[in-house]
Amino acid sequence: MLFGHNSNIKVGEATFHVQTEDRGVASALIDTTVYFGGRVMHRRTNNYHDLVPLDPDREEALRLRLDEQHRATVEDIRSGRLYLAPPEPPASAAGAPRKADRAAEKIPEHAAASGASVTNSGVQSTAPLPGASAAAAAALQLDLRNARTWLSGKQARLEIAVFSGSGEPQAGARVVAHVEGAAAVEKYSAETKADGTAEISFTLPRLAGGEAALVIEASPGHGNADGNGVAPGRLRFALRTKPRAT
Repeated sequence: MLFGHNSNIKVGEATFHVQTEDRGVASALIDTTVYFGGRVMHRRTNNYHDLVPLDPDREEALRLRLDEQHRATVEDIRSGRLYLAPPEPPASAAGAPRKADRAAEKIPEHAAASGASVTNSGVQSTAPLPGASAAAAAALQLDLRNARTWLSGKQARLEIAVFSGSGEPQAGARVVAHVEGAAAVEKYSAETKADGTAEISFTLPRLAGGEAALVIEASPGHGNADGNGVAPGRLRFALRTKPRAT
C-alpha cells in the first residue's frame, strides 16, 4: 500500500510545496521533496527495509513513519530550522534573454548513448521565478521523479508529476516527451491521473549527432475548465553521449 502527503507552506512571501511519498517496497524509501515554483529546494529520504515484507501491523508503522517525516519537514520549514531561500528574480535589462532561455542555459547533462547510463544530476525546470508575469506564474510545473534513473541502456521510462503554480496536482493534463537531435522526430504522450502523475516509456531513438536533449512538456487537458489561462510547463535535459570503449 502506498501512502503520501502534499502540503503548501507559506513563509513570508514565499510558498513552498512539500510532498512526501512511499516509493513502494521495491525501493523501500520514504521520500520528501520541497518545491518552490516547480524547482526542487530540498530532499530527504529514509528507507524502511526493516518493515519489509509488509503486513497490516508493519503497514501501520510505515504510515506513522511517513506521517512523522512529513510533519517534521513542515515543522522545520515553519520554525526556520530548515532555511530555504527562494531564488532571487534576475535584474531586468534591455535585451536580456527570457527567463526560460536563461534556465535552459543551465541544463544538467545526462548520458544518452547505446549502453550509457544516466548521470546523477538534478532536475532543472524552466518554471517561472518570483517576479515573473502573471501569465508565466500560471504555468504548469513539472517534476521528473526518477531523474537519476529514467534511462537504462536504450530504454527510457519517465515518471512525471504535474502541478499547478500553487502546487496542486493536475489531473487530465497532456504530457508529451520527445528527443531533440534524434534522427527521426517522434513524440511520446500520456495523460496525468487523478494524482497528477503520468508515466511514459519508449526506446531512445538514434541520435543524429550534435546537441541532443530530452524535452518534456505539459498542457491542460482538452475540456478542462481549470486550464483557462494556464500556460504549458516545460522541462529540458541536455543529453551527452558516452564514448564507446575500444
